[in-house]
Amino acid sequence: MIPEDVQQFILQNIDSVAQLEGLLLFRANPQTGWNAGTVAQRLYISDGEAADLLVQLAARELLREDASMYQYHPELETIVAKVADTYARSLVPVTHLIHSRPKSRVQEFANAFKIRKEKE
Repeated sequence: MIPEDVQQFILQNIDSVAQLEGLLLFRANPQTGWNAGTVAQRLYISDGEAADLLVQLAARELLREDASMYQYHPELETIVAKVADTYARSLVPVTHLIHSRPKSRVQEFANAFKIRKEKE
């Protein structure tokens, strides 16, 4: 079972499993500054996906950004630690929660253009 506060945090702040994995990567290396290329290599995603992930986590104040380098923002460590523990113990339920969350309006808007282009 996923604790209520962990569910709330995930639903409000995490859009994908890669984003959660990215946050946990930063948490495990709090003194390290990362750029999109390094994160992409560590998470086995494209540089573009990594760049988006970093921007989104920084916008949610989970990472700090300085000159295209990102670092863990420990202000929310208590809940992030609880998320990490829950994810380690309940990987499948957490991933199901992430995949079941409603898509953001921005994503739906972007997808509308993608679908339109594919039909042309």
